[in-house]
Amino acid sequence: MECRENERICVRPRKWRKPRLLLRFVGERMPTGESGKVIAIASGKGGTGKTTLAASIGAALALLGKKVVIVDADLGMADLGLYLGLEKSSITLHEVLAGEASVEQALYEGPAGCQIVPSGLSLSGFSRANPQRLKEVAEELRERFEFIILDCAPGLSRESTVPLTVSDEVLIVVTPDLASLADALRVKMMCDALQARVGGVVVNRTGLSKTELAPREVGSMLGLEILATIPEDDEIRKSANLKVPVVLRKKDSPAALAHFGLAQRIARISGEGSPSVPAAPKSSEAEKKPSKLRSMFSR
Repeated sequence: MECRENERICVRPRKWRKPRLLLRFVGERMPTGESGKVIAIASGKGGTGKTTLAASIGAALALLGKKVVIVDADLGMADLGLYLGLEKSSITLHEVLAGEASVEQALYEGPAGCQIVPSGLSLSGFSRANPQRLKEVAEELRERFEFIILDCAPGLSRESTVPLTVSDEVLIVVTPDLASLADALRVKMMCDALQARVGGVVVNRTGLSKTELAPREVGSMLGLEILATIPEDDEIRKSANLKVPVVLRKKDSPAALAHFGLAQRIARISGEGSPSVPAAPKSSEAEKKPSKLRSMFSR
């Protein structure tokens, strides 16, 4: 394990063992009277980097010493397994939600010591899965893990709204463009209707255009706190191709540092020498037209 002097985070070597099925839950149950926290990673549209963020945050939390499981709750378009090399898993969340397997049977070893519950790629498995059973899955995982990360389906379909109802907190991932912001606003409105608590917004893939919305403008439009600003980083694409989260493969990259900062915020960990969330840009052309943007969403 590689550690840097005066840093709190130690990063394991890039190569980690091939994912394998866990025949039993790893570790002991949570202390009596305590239960894990379910965090839903949601977005209004595809392409925001939601799955990449979920995998990276899960690995970062594990590096911080937390017991973490990441669940691919995107039943129809499951990408988490592909991202982590679990696309050939014989037992997945599909079988669990269909009543054909237990949660324990669908747990696989993931990067940095976190655990993974992937979803399958087959249409037949998707058709048999009952999203309403996700609540039972979440309750069972609460007994074993400190953090249960749900990688939700984008949009407002039935399968994307169920995870919102079982979560303790929802993090909405957006890109700094008007279309993503409009879709994120609909997700926030759905959360309000479902009485699901929204913890804040993650503005992802920033710095691509001088005309993109500023993070502060995104927060103002949604009426939510900006938890992190993640810059566009080519290391994300490279890490995805290698099926290794960027926080393990290139921990000093701008995106990895921002992911670590968000993980620390989620875990409520802070300290000297720890990576912090990069500050939002001070200004942009988008901030010059706030009244026009607000009027578009208030009609």
